[in-house]
Amino acid sequence: MTAGLTLTQKILCTHMVGSGAVAPGSTVRVAVDWTMASELALNGMMSTFERLGNPRLFDKDHFYLAVDHTVDPVTVRENEKTRRLVALCQNFAKANGLTAFYDANETIMHTRFYRDHCLPGQIVLGADSHTTSHGALGALAIGLGGADVAIAALTGETWLEVPEAISVVYEGETAFGIGGKDIILHTLGTLGRNRAALERTVEYGGPAAAGFTTDTRFTICNMTAELGGMNGIFEPTAETVRFLESRGRTAADARFLRADEDADYAETIRIDLHHLSPKVAKPFSPDNVFDVEDVTDQALDGCFIGACTTTEEELVLGGMLLDLMWQDGHRPVPSSRRLVVPGDLEIRQLLADTGLDKIYERAGYRIGVPGCHLCLGVGSERAGDGEIWLSSQNRNYRNRMGKGSLAWLSSAATVAASSYGMTIADPRPYLARIDQNRYHNILGRQPSTAPAAIEIRYENIPAMKVDHQDANKSASLSGLVSAGVQKFGDHVDTDAIIPGEFCNLSDWTELGEHCFEYVRPGMKESCTSGNTIIVAGEAWGSGSAREHAAWALIGAGVELVIARGFAATHRRNLVNEGLPTLVVDDPDFFDLVDDGTQLQVDLATGSIRVADTDRIFQGQCPAGEAASILASGGVIAALKQGNGQPTRITNGG
Repeated sequence: MTAGLTLTQKILCTHMVGSGAVAPGSTVRVAVDWTMASELALNGMMSTFERLGNPRLFDKDHFYLAVDHTVDPVTVRENEKTRRLVALCQNFAKANGLTAFYDANETIMHTRFYRDHCLPGQIVLGADSHTTSHGALGALAIGLGGADVAIAALTGETWLEVPEAISVVYEGETAFGIGGKDIILHTLGTLGRNRAALERTVEYGGPAAAGFTTDTRFTICNMTAELGGMNGIFEPTAETVRFLESRGRTAADARFLRADEDADYAETIRIDLHHLSPKVAKPFSPDNVFDVEDVTDQALDGCFIGACTTTEEELVLGGMLLDLMWQDGHRPVPSSRRLVVPGDLEIRQLLADTGLDKIYERAGYRIGVPGCHLCLGVGSERAGDGEIWLSSQNRNYRNRMGKGSLAWLSSAATVAASSYGMTIADPRPYLARIDQNRYHNILGRQPSTAPAAIEIRYENIPAMKVDHQDANKSASLSGLVSAGVQKFGDHVDTDAIIPGEFCNLSDWTELGEHCFEYVRPGMKESCTSGNTIIVAGEAWGSGSAREHAAWALIGAGVELVIARGFAATHRRNLVNEGLPTLVVDDPDFFDLVDDGTQLQVDLATGSIRVADTDRIFQGQCPAGEAASILASGGVIAALKQGNGQPTRITNGG
């Protein structure tokens, strides 16, 4: 049969290497336009490069590297490991002649990439889960583990399993100042974390979306990672062209694609934005969402405006709101825990040029240089144990901003409105009074050509025959695992498996010492005593794309992970390092198995025998490319053996 294509499928079609079908579940090989990494990711990627003999990059001009995750100035000055990471990136950039390299505290990686590099219709792979951000411009942008990104950087290709797609249709208009963070938090509250979007592509649209700025789209796509989506994407529109022109960029090399009217979506969700209130997500999940009026007067220990999800327009709006509050007589209560971190030095300069930096400082804020440290709970600035912070970042998991921290999420405007009194406050009385002309002038939104007058000619990609191919023809893993269980619940994220503060490590044994540091201390010791099979619930490994989580599990002695469901990127990281996985959906299995239960698992068939009982359960083994990689002993071995992996590697670099 034939069917219309989603936007994601069309981008895959235009990048296909060889033959294939883009039906959900099929495996395709595609050319990659950009690979991107931070210093934490490159630290791990170097292992992949070295194991492959340090070959040359496929395209040095399309490898983007930003030093941003752990590099607040104090840490750079005082921490030897951080200085080594910075030097690693500087040396790598020089040795490879990178043209898209940004040193410490110049930018947050996604901010500059979105503003100056990404184009509609491209495929972007980043070693960071929030690579999804770049769907704002109509790119297929996916966060994967460092090994996958390293191999794509060396070969110019990758393999992907075509995901199912869902359509999120936004309807209604929002009031001025109700922006991307409020919309995506509302979407999270509606769809749920790791539920409707899990392992799927999320294609955003609808009549309301036509009026979204690219900054609004960026924030929504950024937090598609929190939905559990493989990627989030908006159709490029006249607004996209306007944005590119405002950045002095040409759309000549872009590919303008849109979904067919009869595109096959697994689900269509309509979300009404009429009368949308500012949203706040309580700990410990970004879908734990409330209207701001339901949480006003919540006392705060800290206020943070920053991280990759917080855009230029949010920072400008927050500063203008603080100015209005000052004029009304508000004064900051004493606190040293107010911080604003612009995502790029260019944005920081804009705040200085417009006097908004002085307004932030007058309101009690310190203005930092670009970086991710407080969002990750790494470096010299962290939220303290038991401290409640209202933050415009994207994650509020346990210990995310520091051990014992309690992160509440909101827009920058809500953080600003709450920061004078250090209690959560509704920003709407002040948003209604913002001088919108000045706001748009500050942001340079006076294009010579009105967006509505820009005509876009979308490429016509014919509907394709989408008969399902046999994706299961592959080598299979063999062997038996007999061991005891350590049991976990649903939605265990990679921050829990290995906290961000340990992601500057690359030695697997050392990472294993810190596996589940704040959740299950002593994990490694219990593994070495025989408990080496993890049994977990839904969405195991959600959150960050960090492959350190896979390394930590292996370093701790885990031999197998069985779960109801996996976050796709984490499962792919496990496969890349040769750690077997099984999916089991029988509730009786999870009722029967507990900590210490002995299991005997046949990796070839997925058969699971529960010791001391007559019960046998069936697990679903990885198939297709993942099975071949596991059978080879991991992605490096598969690449060297040519088991379905790309071989376009040039040595001697």
